[in-house]
Amino acid sequence: MFKSYETELAGRRLVIETGKLAGLANGNVLVKYGDTVVMVNVTASKEPKEGIDFFPLSVDYEEKLYAVGKIPGSFQKREGKPSDKAILVSRAIDRPLRPLFPKDFRNDVVVVATVLCVEQDNSPEVAAMIGASAALSISDIPFGGPTAAVNVGLVNGEIIINPTEEQRKVSDLTLTVAGTAEKVAMIEAGANEVSDETMLEAIKKGHEEIKKICKFISDIQKEIGKPKFEYKSFEVDHELYEFIAEKFTEKMKQAVQEVDKDTRDNNVAVLSEEITTAVTEKLGEEAATERAQEIGEAIYKLEKKCVRDMIFYEHKRVDGRAIDEIRPLSCEVGLLPRTHGSALFTRGQTQVMSVVTLGMTSEEQELDGIDTETAKRYMHQYNFPAYSVGEARASRGPGRREIGHGALAEKALVPVIPSKEEFPYAIRVVSEVLSSNGSTSQASICGSTLALMDAGVPIKRPVAGISTGLVTNPENPDDYVMLTDIQGLEDFFGDMDFKVGGTEKGITAIQVDIKVDGLSYKIIEEAFARTRKARQYILDEIMKPQISEPREEISQYAPHIVTTQIKVDKIKDVIGKGGETINKIIEATGVKIDIEDDGQVFIYSVDQEKSEQALDMIEDIVREFEVGGIYYGTVTRTTNFGAFVDIGGGKEGLVHISKISKERVKNVEDFVKVGDKVPVKVIEIDEQGRINLTMKDLVDTKSEEENTETENEKE
Repeated sequence: MFKSYETELAGRRLVIETGKLAGLANGNVLVKYGDTVVMVNVTASKEPKEGIDFFPLSVDYEEKLYAVGKIPGSFQKREGKPSDKAILVSRAIDRPLRPLFPKDFRNDVVVVATVLCVEQDNSPEVAAMIGASAALSISDIPFGGPTAAVNVGLVNGEIIINPTEEQRKVSDLTLTVAGTAEKVAMIEAGANEVSDETMLEAIKKGHEEIKKICKFISDIQKEIGKPKFEYKSFEVDHELYEFIAEKFTEKMKQAVQEVDKDTRDNNVAVLSEEITTAVTEKLGEEAATERAQEIGEAIYKLEKKCVRDMIFYEHKRVDGRAIDEIRPLSCEVGLLPRTHGSALFTRGQTQVMSVVTLGMTSEEQELDGIDTETAKRYMHQYNFPAYSVGEARASRGPGRREIGHGALAEKALVPVIPSKEEFPYAIRVVSEVLSSNGSTSQASICGSTLALMDAGVPIKRPVAGISTGLVTNPENPDDYVMLTDIQGLEDFFGDMDFKVGGTEKGITAIQVDIKVDGLSYKIIEEAFARTRKARQYILDEIMKPQISEPREEISQYAPHIVTTQIKVDKIKDVIGKGGETINKIIEATGVKIDIEDDGQVFIYSVDQEKSEQALDMIEDIVREFEVGGIYYGTVTRTTNFGAFVDIGGGKEGLVHISKISKERVKNVEDFVKVGDKVPVKVIEIDEQGRINLTMKDLVDTKSEEENTETENEKE
């Protein structure tokens, strides 16, 4: 049965419809926000997926280019693999939903958000996040929502909910907040060095709107929501777990207390074999074999409980650090002799190498998506090879995690990157994770800042990143212990990974992942205070002693730039028919040339002399001549009535025989010959653009040369 529900979000009409489309899905909604339309379908498998120890949730955000009236640019003229932007939105939809499914649920759940129509003032990402929650809530899939989401901007110091396209262009904040009616469940932000206080206020204001939308969805669910289906529970067998816990808790506590990750993993592996042997003796070999997965999950549960209990009750971390202590840090710049900039940042057993490449502005990344951003000049990419965690796996290209971590580091650094006018280069940074034990994305931020300064990129201020973790009391979520600088184990077994990047002035990026049903404002505020203190320590004590500001000169191996500005109507003259003119300049000098639509010209070469040569050639082409102007030209041909002189820019002028000298001229070649360099003055430019020149009003070239020779002979 078709149903339509309407409310208001940020002063604009929000409609959720269901019962008309995709009737075979477990849940379907059509979300209309202004003229933005997103369809969300959710489905679940009837049986659980066997042989896994996690909840298999899959989220796809599908950008259809017809939504913005575009035909795809690919050869096949159809949408291909998801864009980086689509993957990031899929991750943003996933993160607030995942913690709200039952912990023992193993059925496949697939959420597909299809963007059908886009009005740029009304975010399809927000519509998709709201739609995913609504579709799950009214479906028969077990889900503990609803959730909702909004975008938050900061325009002229004013916090704006779901800013329009024009407001987004001038906003100092791009914040996405998701949550339940009670708590904040997800934060994703990029900011122009915004203070902790302003960021917290923006999160709170966003959450106020979220509460209203959650109530709206709850009311829909109460009216038309399906009963949730029964599912097979994969909760660890209580008796089995109790047997293992009773005999091996103390041994597990000892096994996990180790600074070195490899040693700790080996300790746990050895103990796991001992536990498996004990369980086999108790159950018998056949039963133990049949229940191998259960035994593994029980061991994992014991390890997790031991780590959490040590942190929560004893304030003791597995590597012996205090709860607010940062792992040992070090950094180095200039590792690679011929790259344009490089740095190595190490935090405990996490190590990231970042490498900078500078290129022409035309080498910026082109984007083909459903929003108005068509290109980006600063590109940050993150690679996470299997060897970084000691695994033997072939590389298969970047996955969603790599794209997400690269985007976070990019977001953190964009606010300090100089403008194109200040630094007319495309900039690519690649962060290679060499060793991983948690917080690789934050090490990428630190390492990339160092590499950019090593490359001579005049960033406004250095940026550092740090993450905090959380262990809560299951009986009382307001009772918790917060950890500064979490390593891998604390991320896996903890309840939060709260990543913050920023300068000494303020926050530039946030990404928050949680495993509980939400965060209180108190936790968020404390996380900001912790990360600010740690960030300042990293900047002052670790990074600045290595390199305190960008190098004054870029690498000798990077392309140096010479720039000039020409009139727009002269661009065609520089390019020439079919690119003939500009290609001749490139062939003659070996430079690379970019010409912007506004007439800005960028000449790139590792040889400064070649750049200057190319600049002279371009300035010759675009030079404008005016009556009264004096130029130095080359005689190209002579006739019985005068001489033709090339004065640059492919322009020739005639010096009539009567204008060559104050003396009487019978034979032109008695005074000038082809190839002579002569000063000339423009006396007329007729309607056809023909140029008439004079020499006799200037110093006679031939006489000047003769006088110079005479003076030299006297000396």
